[in-house]
Order: sequence, then C-alpha cells, then structure tokens
Amino acid sequence: MDSNREPKGKIEPYHHPAAGWGALKYVAINLVKERVTGGNYRMLFKQNQPDGFDCPGCAWPDRQHASTFEFCENGVKAVAAEATTKRVTPAFFAEHTVAELMKQTDYELEQHGRLTEPMVYDARTDRYRPIAWADAFALVARHLNGLASPHQAAFYTSGRASNEAAFLYQLFVRMFGTNNFPDCSNMCHEATSRGLPDAVGIGKGTVTLDDFELADTLIIFGQNPATNHPRMLGELREASRRGATIVSVNPLRERGLERFASPQHPLEMLTLGSTPIASTFIQPRLGGDFALIKGVAKHLLELDDKAVADGTERLLDLDFIAEHTLGFEAFAADLRQESWPLLESESGVAREDIEALGRLYARGKRVIATWGMGITQHKHSVQTVQMLASLLMMRGNIGRPGAGLCPVRGHSNVQGNRTVGIEEKPSAAFLDRLGTVFGFDAPRQHGLDVVETIEQMIEGHVKVFLGLGGNFAMATPDTYRTFDALRSCDLTVHIATKLNRSHLVHGADALILPTLGRTEIDVQDGVAQGVTVEDSMSMVHVSYGMNKPASPHLMSETAIIANLAHATLGSAKVDWLAMAGDYARIRDAIEQVLDGFEQYNERIRQPGGFHLRVASRERDWQTPTGKANFIVHPVQQDTPIVRARRQHGERLMTLMTTRSHDQYNTTIYAMDDRYRGVFGMRRVVFIHPADIAMLGFRNGDWVDITTVWDDGIERRANYFRLVEYDIPRGCIGAYYPETNPLVPLDSVGDVCNTPTSKSIPVLLHRSAQPAELPAF
Repeated sequence: MDSNREPKGKIEPYHHPAAGWGALKYVAINLVKERVTGGNYRMLFKQNQPDGFDCPGCAWPDRQHASTFEFCENGVKAVAAEATTKRVTPAFFAEHTVAELMKQTDYELEQHGRLTEPMVYDARTDRYRPIAWADAFALVARHLNGLASPHQAAFYTSGRASNEAAFLYQLFVRMFGTNNFPDCSNMCHEATSRGLPDAVGIGKGTVTLDDFELADTLIIFGQNPATNHPRMLGELREASRRGATIVSVNPLRERGLERFASPQHPLEMLTLGSTPIASTFIQPRLGGDFALIKGVAKHLLELDDKAVADGTERLLDLDFIAEHTLGFEAFAADLRQESWPLLESESGVAREDIEALGRLYARGKRVIATWGMGITQHKHSVQTVQMLASLLMMRGNIGRPGAGLCPVRGHSNVQGNRTVGIEEKPSAAFLDRLGTVFGFDAPRQHGLDVVETIEQMIEGHVKVFLGLGGNFAMATPDTYRTFDALRSCDLTVHIATKLNRSHLVHGADALILPTLGRTEIDVQDGVAQGVTVEDSMSMVHVSYGMNKPASPHLMSETAIIANLAHATLGSAKVDWLAMAGDYARIRDAIEQVLDGFEQYNERIRQPGGFHLRVASRERDWQTPTGKANFIVHPVQQDTPIVRARRQHGERLMTLMTTRSHDQYNTTIYAMDDRYRGVFGMRRVVFIHPADIAMLGFRNGDWVDITTVWDDGIERRANYFRLVEYDIPRGCIGAYYPETNPLVPLDSVGDVCNTPTSKSIPVLLHRSAQPAELPAF
C-alpha cells in the first residue's frame, strides 16, 4: 500500500445533480477497483430481488422488490466490497506484524480484501497465525467459563447481522447469564428507541413507503440521503414531481436534497435532466433542532389562537388531541410562555424563518417527518425526538395515511436486531417469554451499552469482548481511551468479513473469525439458507446469497454463534448445531418468543416479505397512560457547549462528525466526497468563510483541533485542511473516524447515553503542513 501520505487532493465545487451519470461512473470504478468479475458482477441484478439477496448497506426499504435496478451507488460499493477477489490470507498475516498494519489508514486496511481463515494472535511474533475452527471455539469457551461472573463479558452487535444470527446470539448470551449487549444502535438511533416509547408507545416509525405516495409535505431533519440512503431520493423525486412540499432542516446544505438525476429513469439521464427536491432549506446551528421544532410548535399554537379569534378553521386537530392524547394543556402552556429570543438564539434560525416553517407545516394535510443522526447525536436528542412527536400530534399527523414519524436507520438490520432481542435493557415480558420457551431463568440485571462497556473495560471489570461484525475501535468515541479499553481485555474476538483496525487493537488473546457476506451462498446441511432483516419501515424480508464464498474456510455468522454456544454451554437445553443446520428452526423459535412473527417461515415467501405491526401506526398507544403523550421540555441553557463558549467566546467552534460519500459507517471505500467537492483527501474541516477570517486563518490553511472538556484529558486531532462551506457560523464539520478521538466518552445524550458526536466543543490551532498525515 501507499505509505507516503503527503497531503494531496483537491477542493473543487460540484455543480451536478446527485446521482445521474456520476453515480454510474463511480459504480463502474468501484467494480473495477474491487476486481469484481464474471458471476460476481452479474449478481448486482439479483440485489433486492425476490429470489436474490438483500443489500448489505442501508436500511431503506425496497418498494417492489422486483425492479432490475433496485440498487444505488452506495449499495454497489457495499456489494463490491464483499464480492472483491482480493484476499487476506494467512500468508498476508505472516508478512505483516500488527504494529506494521496499525500504520496503515482505514482505507488501506479496507483495500486488502476478504478474510479467508480463522486467525489467532501470537504475542511472541506480533502476528496473527491460523487456528482451527474447533480450537478457536474452545479458546473462547475457556475464557468465558473462566470468568468470575458472566457480566465480565460484553457482546457487541453490528446492524449487519441477520435476524437469525442476532436472535441466536442473544439467546446464547442470556443463557450464559448476562444482558451486556452494546450495539450500534447505542451510537446512532438510541434517542429514537428511548424517546418515542414514552410519547407514542414504541420506538419505531409509523409510516411505510405507501405513505410517501400520499404525503403532501415532507420535512427532513438531520439527513443526507444522497450519501447515507440514496434510494430514498427515488421516493423524494416522485413526491417532488407530484407537487409535494419538501423541506430540508440541516446545518449543511446537501447536494442530494437540491437536485437529483435518477439513474432508473432513462429520459432524465439521456436529456441530462434532474428533479429539484427540497424547496425550502433551514440551517439551524448544531444542536439547534430542539429549539427550532419548539418554535414551530409555538407558532402553530399562535396561528391556531388567531384562527379562533378570526372565527376561521382551527389549525389544531382537536378531535385527535381529545381522543388520543394526554398532556396537551401543560404542553400548550409551556409553549405560550416560551421566549422567542431564546428560541432564535438557541436554534440559530431567525424568528421569521421559524414562523415560515410553521405556516408551511400548518398548510400540510398529510405530513411526514423523517430524521437521522443529525437529530439523535446531541445531549438533548431524546427531548428533540419527543418534541417532534408532539409537533406531529398537534395536527393529528400520526396514524393517518400519508403522515407520520419516520426515523431512518443506518445499517441494513439495525432495527431488526433490536426487535429480536439485541437490547441491554430488555423488558420483563420478553425475558419471561424467552425463559419459558427455552427453559431457563433469563438474567434480569440491565446490561452495558457501548459507552458503559468501554468504561467497564477501562476499569478492568470487562475481561472478554466479542464483536459480531462492525469496527468497534473506530466507530466508538474517545478513540485512544477505547484503544486502551480493548487492550486491557484478556480476550477480544471479532466476527468479520474484512480486516479492520479493531482486529489490530486487541486483548492479550485475540481471534479473527471470518464469516460469509450477505451476497454469498450459505449452505448448511446441504441446503442453501436464507436470512431475514427488518428495514426502517418494519418490513421483514428474506435474502439468499448468490456468490460462491470467498474461501472454503468461511462460516456463516449463525454457524459461528451456534458453535460458540455449543462449546461454551453445551447442548443439553438447546441443540445449537441443529438450529444452525436449518435457519427455519430459528425462525420458528422467534415466532414462539415474539408477537408479530406468526407464520414467519410462510410469510417471508411472499415477494417483499411482511410488515411487522407498529401499534402507534394504528393509533394503539402502548404507553403506561394508554394514550399518546405530549411531553414538556425546557430549552437547555447549561450545556457543555454553552459553558465552553462562556470561556472561549466566538473562537469556540461546535464540531459535528459526518461521513463522506465514499464511506459507509467506518468503512472507507475511496478518498472522495464529490457532492461536497472534496477529492482525494479526508482530513478536512468544513467551516463558514467568516469564521475562517475571524480566527485569523485563510481558506486552505492546516489546523489542529482540540476538545474543550473539563476532565484534564487532552483530546487532539492534527492536520486538517480548512474548506469554506455553507454551514452556520460557529459550527464546523469533519469526517469520522478521523475526528472520533475528539468525542469525550462521557459526552452523551440524556437518557439514551449516545455519544454526542454532532455537538463537540472544540478549538482550532494553526499547524504546519505535515510531510506525512497520521494513519488515523
């Protein structure tokens, strides 16, 4: 790999629409770069098909599950990464020490290709060497069974795991005796999962794709669909073309919400045309969404008061509020006394713009509000989700065709994992049912989430870490403290398809267990198996791999989990290997434990699968009150950002971490972010031109970034190039994982404990242009 990382690349504004011919060009580039050939190339036409495999990328649903082109640029990147012909063999590990590999960038590590055999760390040589599968399972079992308490182990889950693998995993771990399930939800949509149940009864969205056909207004909070879930742009395109109003609420004005050229519509491609998407752009300051939404709700109440005074039609849905909700009187009283100057200053949006958004919302008859991590990675993210639910309830926009709440999840099965039991705070009802079906007493003590797991590893209380997918070391906050935490473990185990940095930041003993990808044929007991996932809109569908496995030594995630359970617990109560021999048996077990999965194996045979009931979509409020609840929250004025600004004044910047277009989660496919005009580089800071001048810098200068925090720990990320960008004053953006070291471990959201990766107080310092950039 290229070890000379001199600063290079260019900043060049991108004036074309999102997708279009540019997307097709980069599809071709990625297929060539990953050396995808022959049948592996043709398998793209089976992606998201009834007889094919589900995209291993984002959790956006497929409308028909039957279109030849039901994939997007980023989906192709994810598939190409799995279908690559490049291999990481035992010979590769024999040539490289772990110390040598640590010097490579995350992009360089990704480019080595697919893992082929189980490997164990050899401390004497600082290399991984091959190990037999049976010996690997025995090593894990020996460590787990040697713990003083099952709570000394933590079991991480990535959103790429199937329902079958996740359910078997949680059953194994709970029979082992703990609820320590840190998972990727803890770092992304946990605010949704914790905030919505108190408001509407369940932590899931209330809409389906059919509602997008009926909506007349869509408000998109904190999302960049063109990069994070490009197939969503197809729905937005159709909505725009029929006259729906689309609003983007985001500190960054993203290209994909300005114009979109659909590769699935030949006429638009041939004429070089495009479709405008959002007609209104609101750019709150980082962390300002709560005050903005509260301001919209306040103005809606003012408009309703005026309608009463004028004797015109009311703006509030009084019937919905009376029949389906509680707490409106207190909520309305709080809105009436709220200060407009405070809402303006905290949101960073002028009152006239907030009121304009309020009028736009009031005109809508069927309104969908969608949101991503721009909403959920702040200190007050739970409050923001609940305020957004209250805003929709004011006009009865929940449980109405064409309207509702739409959290857009990241990874393809992050929602399904939670549904089938990957939850560190499980309900008593779930544990009762699980214990009854499988004949054991499930542990009742709440387990550890991601942040708590890292803290407990640092303190020496967690000794074994097992990761089902993902790249824990780089996805998590406070990177170097997380490194120390993992290195303090007696054993670290990673189930993975490709090499990543987490495999290099290891415990005293360490295993890399290579697994099949979603695109590969999974044969158990001579029969090809399908796995199921649940998308962001609660559709459950089956996926069958099409490609020959990258190596004959690979095992499926489900088979690896079954063998780990068999080696650790034995098979007296559960025949783990039989479960893994036919995934239909796992689905039968899910059906026994969880409501909504009746006739599971039969229903997944339907094209597109089936919809899991979401009670709040039907206005069945499964809250303690039996109603949807308006919840009162004040605007927070004593936050780490506010305190840091008192100390440093206007020089204090608020940092948001974000991903580039050539990236999925921590996986770096290439070094470009073309919609933002960045090519061949990643160490950049997006900043308002006036802030560059105020700080005494020039566009293109190199800076170091330090965190302002009160725990005495220096957090620094060096050598970032300033890039002028349309972003609110006082706010900056930069890519993760490069800036994850700046996120303090204890900077978390209230209630949800999610790292506040979108609101970190930082300072910028001039740095010399480096001869060589850091690896991470």
